Amino acid sequence: MTTSLMTSDTPADAQRRTRLRRMQAVAGGLLVFAALVYVLTLDRDGFLGFVNAGAEASMVGAIADWFAVTALFRHPLGLPIPHTALVPRKKDEFGKSLEEFFAENFLNEEVIRERLAAADITRRLGGWLAEPANARTVVAEATTVAAIGLRKMRDEDVASLVKDVLIPRLMAEPISPVAGGLLQEIVRDNAHHGLVDLALEEGHRWLVHNQEAFSDVIGERAPWWAPDRLNEVVTTRLHLEAIRWLADIRRDPQHHARQALDSLLGQLAHDLLNDAATQNRAEKLKVRVLEQPQTVITGMSLWSAFRKALLEALEHQEGPLRERATRELASFGERIGRDDAMRGKLDTWAADLVVWAIGRYGNELTAVITQTIERWDGKEASDKIELHVGRDLQFIRINGTVVGGLVGVIIHAVSLVL
Repeated sequence: MTTSLMTSDTPADAQRRTRLRRMQAVAGGLLVFAALVYVLTLDRDGFLGFVNAGAEASMVGAIADWFAVTALFRHPLGLPIPHTALVPRKKDEFGKSLEEFFAENFLNEEVIRERLAAADITRRLGGWLAEPANARTVVAEATTVAAIGLRKMRDEDVASLVKDVLIPRLMAEPISPVAGGLLQEIVRDNAHHGLVDLALEEGHRWLVHNQEAFSDVIGERAPWWAPDRLNEVVTTRLHLEAIRWLADIRRDPQHHARQALDSLLGQLAHDLLNDAATQNRAEKLKVRVLEQPQTVITGMSLWSAFRKALLEALEHQEGPLRERATRELASFGERIGRDDAMRGKLDTWAADLVVWAIGRYGNELTAVITQTIERWDGKEASDKIELHVGRDLQFIRINGTVVGGLVGVIIHAVSLVL
C-alpha cells in the first residue's frame, strides 16, 4: 500500500523546480531551433546542405535523448510504451537495490572501522570536552534531562514496580549465595574498612558532643533504687570509657576489635555459602523483611527523600554537583588528549560497539529504505526524484542535440566523398 508524499513544496523544492524548468526550456529550445534550421535549409546544396544535415541529426539526437530522459519518470506523450516510466514502476526494485548497495558498501565492518579511525573521534571529543565551557554545556544538558526524568517518575509507579516486580523477584531469588559471595569479596579486599572508619569517626564525634543524651539513655536503664549521684558518676565514667575505646580503635588499624569484626564477617560469609542452617535463617529473615508492609513504605520514603535531594542538586546551576561534574568532565577530556593508551582503548571500544550494533541491527536499519520507498506513491516519488536529478539530466538532451548535429555533418561529408 502506498502513501502520498508531502504535497506542498519546500522552498528548496520550489527552487529546484524553477531550475529544472529553465533547463527543460533550454533543451526544448535547442530542439525547436534545430527544427527551424532544418526547414529553412531543406533541399539546399553546398554549405547549407551541411547545415541541413546537421540540423536533421540534431533533431534526431534531441528527440531520442528526450525520450530516454522522459522514459525514466513517465510514459512519453502518455503512451504506455514498454520499458518506460521506470521510476514509478520499478521504485520497489530500486529501493531493494539501494538497500543492498547501502548494506554492502556503507555497513561493512572494514569500512566502518576505517572511517572511525580516520575520524579520530576520541581525540576531537577530548579536545572539545577539555574546554570548560563545553564541559559545562554537557553537564547542564545532562542534569536538565535527568531532572526532567526524575520529575516524570510518579511515586505510585515506583511503588508498583517495587511491589509487583522487585519484591517477588527477591522472594524467588536465594539471597545466601549472593550475600555470601559479596561479603566474601568485601572482606577479602578489606573494602569494609573505610565504612568502619567512617562509623568510628561519626560515633566518636557524637559521643564527644552529646554527653547529655548519652547519660539520659544510660540513666533510663539504671535501677530505680540507685541514688542519682551514683548514676551520674557511673554514666560519666561510661561516657569517658566509650570515648577512649572508640579513640583506641580509630588509632590502631590492628586493634583486636577490628580483627574480631573481620573474623566475624569472614565467618558469616563462609556460613552463608556453606552452612545450611545459616542459609535457612537468612532466607527466613529475608522473607520476614520483604513481607512487612512497612518495607515498601520505608523504601518509598527513602526514595522520595533521595529524589528530592537529587533534584535540588541537579537544578542548582551553581551547586557543587554541577561544578564537580564539570571539573571531572573537563579533566577527562584533557586526559584523553594526552593519554595515547586510553585514547586507543576508547577508539577500539567505540569501533567494537558500532560494529556490534550494525551487525545486530543493520538489517533493520537498511530495511527502512525499502519499507519507506514501498510506501511512496509512484508518481509523486518520480516527481520528487526528478526535482533532484532532472536538471542534470537535461544536459543529456542538450549534449544529444549538439553531438547529434556534429555527427550529422560528418555523415553528410562522408556521403559526399563516397
